[in-house]
Amino acid sequence: MEIKALSLSNFRIFTRLEMDFPDRLTLLVGNNAQGKTSVLEAVHFLSILTSPLASNDREVINLLATQDDLPVGRLVAKVRKHEKVHMIEVRLILNSIQNGSQRLRKEVLIDGVKKRLFDAVGFFNSVLFLPQMTRILEDGPDERRKYLDQLLSQAYPGYVRALSDYQQALTRRNALLKLLFDRNGDPGQLDYWDEILTSNGAHIIEARLKSTREFEVFFRQQYQHLTGGKEAIRMDYQPSYNGGRSKNGSAQLRFDKTPQQVELQSYNEIKEHFAKRLHELQKEEIRRGVTTIGPHRDEVRFYSNDIDLAVYGSRGQIRTAVMAMKIAETQWLQEKTGELPVLLLDETLAELDEQRREDLLGSLGLEEQAILTTTDLGLFSADFTQTCRIWQVSAGQVTRLNHQLNN
Repeated sequence: MEIKALSLSNFRIFTRLEMDFPDRLTLLVGNNAQGKTSVLEAVHFLSILTSPLASNDREVINLLATQDDLPVGRLVAKVRKHEKVHMIEVRLILNSIQNGSQRLRKEVLIDGVKKRLFDAVGFFNSVLFLPQMTRILEDGPDERRKYLDQLLSQAYPGYVRALSDYQQALTRRNALLKLLFDRNGDPGQLDYWDEILTSNGAHIIEARLKSTREFEVFFRQQYQHLTGGKEAIRMDYQPSYNGGRSKNGSAQLRFDKTPQQVELQSYNEIKEHFAKRLHELQKEEIRRGVTTIGPHRDEVRFYSNDIDLAVYGSRGQIRTAVMAMKIAETQWLQEKTGELPVLLLDETLAELDEQRREDLLGSLGLEEQAILTTTDLGLFSADFTQTCRIWQVSAGQVTRLNHQLNN
C-alpha cells in the first residue's frame, strides 16, 4: 500500500496543495501551525473518511472557502494497492438548509465511481500517530473504544455499518426505555430494538475480541523492542459483555500473560447470551432509562511490567506505548489486508530520549512507506535524512528541499 500523490483543495490551511511521495520515507519540516499535521490528517482521512482531529468534519474546510455560496473541500490521491494504481477522491460539500445553517455532505469516488461511505472505508490503509494520541491511554474508555473502532474499520468490511446501525438502535432504545418508565408502557416494545442491538452488537464484540487477541502479539513485540527489552506490556481487554461467560453483566475474559489461550466465542453464542442478558436487565434498564451493557461500554487497560500506564506511567512510557501500538498496527493491518499501510508520524521524536529515538527509527521497516513531520531536523541523524525526501512546509506552502528518490 502506497500513496503516490496527494492533491488538496480548501482543506485546512491549504487552498491548493500538490505533492508526490517516494516509495519509502518523506520528512515534512517546518514550524508549528504551518500545515505539516494537516498533510498527515488528509492522508489518514482517505482511510477512515473522517477527520482524526476535528470534532466535526466541517471544521476541515478552509475558512475562506466557507464564505462561498457552495463551499467544497476536496481530497484526491493516487494510491497503489495490490500492484494496481487507483484514484481516491473525497468531496466535502457544505449545503445550506432552511434555517440558515449548513449541513455537510460527503461524496467518495474510487476510480471515478461513487461509493457508499460504508464500502469505501479501509480501501486505502494508513496508521497515524499524533502527540495527542497519548490520550488513548490517559483519557476515558471512550477514547479507547474510538481507537479500536477506527482500526477495525480499516480491516473488517461491514464493521462501520454495524457500528452505525448499533448506535442508531442504542439511541432509539434508550429513548424508548425512558418513555416506558414515564408512561408505564409495554416492555415488549423493546423486542424490535433488542434484535437490532444484539445482531450488530455481536458483530462488533466478535471482531473486537478476535482482533485484540491478534493485535496484542505485535504490540508486545514492538514495545519490548522500543524499550530495549527492559519492559513488557500487556493489554487487558474488558468487554462490558462477551456472551455466556459473564457474571453480573461484567466480562470474565481478561488478557493476562497468555492471551492466545483465551477461547473465543462464536457470533451466534455472543448474540444469544447478549439478548438473554438484556432481557434479564430489562426492569432495571427501564428504571434507569439507559442500556447498561454492550460494546458501547467496553474498556481496555494497558500495563507495563504490571503497572497501569494510565495511572502510574511516565510521559515517556505512555508515548513509547502509543508508538509501539502504532507500529504494531502496521503489522496487524498487513496480516489482515495483505499489504503494509502507510505510516504517518507527527513530531514522533520530540519527547523521547536519545536511545528511544534510535530504537524507534530502527523499527521502521525496510518495506513500509512512512511520512514524518518535525520542527527540528537535528533530531534525525544525517544517515537517516539522506534516505528521506524532505519538504519544507510554511504557511500552507510546500517546497521540496532535496531531490532524494527511493523509487
